[in-house]
Amino acid sequence: MHFIWWFIWASLIFWIFATPYRIPGQRSKKDNPLEILKKRLANGQISKEEYLETKELIENKS
Repeated sequence: MHFIWWFIWASLIFWIFATPYRIPGQRSKKDNPLEILKKRLANGQISKEEYLETKELIENKS
């Protein structure tokens, strides 16, 4: 009976530490340069003209 409880506790602890979670402010791996550019435009960090110029450069480079 003790073996079952040890197995349950070990599984629970493994699940807590092995489960991936998102840390606030952490850059996700799926952000590509175009997504970052869109976010900068949405935040008002760059103008529409800068966005279009940089977007063209990114698309031509790929």
